[in-house]
Amino acid sequence: MDEDSFWALLEGSRRQTSDPDQRLEALREQLMQRSLPEIVQFQSCLHRVRGRIDTWEMWAAAEQIHGGSCSDDSFWYFQFWVVGLGREVFGRAAADPDSLAEVPELRRLAGRSMETWSDDEWPEWESLDYVAEEAFDRLTGEEEGLETALESEGLDNPCNPEPSGEAWDIRNVAEASRRLPRLSRMFPLAG
Repeated sequence: MDEDSFWALLEGSRRQTSDPDQRLEALREQLMQRSLPEIVQFQSCLHRVRGRIDTWEMWAAAEQIHGGSCSDDSFWYFQFWVVGLGREVFGRAAADPDSLAEVPELRRLAGRSMETWSDDEWPEWESLDYVAEEAFDRLTGEEEGLETALESEGLDNPCNPEPSGEAWDIRNVAEASRRLPRLSRMFPLAG
């Protein structure tokens, strides 16, 4: 599966519904209609694409949005959410994480207490990381078959963020405001 096919699957599910669970079901069903090597390539492509936004700048954006408390796990799930926004939005965010301020899903959260965000509104999509595995396991009847297939192909299947780029104190309010002015205005952190 090439990157165009990968994005076509993701964007197709997004056009069908905005509900994350329904999108996963649509993706799972579409993957189950593909060959096992294509499912392996989908997972590999997911992590290759996700790796482009595994940066300190993107973690700072997630930190801003999450009110100054974005854990490793939350940042990991946030990355999948950004991928799920589709190729165009993802490309803009990879080039400039502050461009996420334009995303309607985030604009709806701005000014609201995080306690009022519904589960479907949270800018995280952990389950996207498991959809290929679920499809693979259902087709083969074996657990962890995707992991074995990835290993046999010499492909990575990371499970934690390893941000690239310049490391900086992403909780430094002044620096975050300088680097991410729009997100800092939308989701201000206490100084």
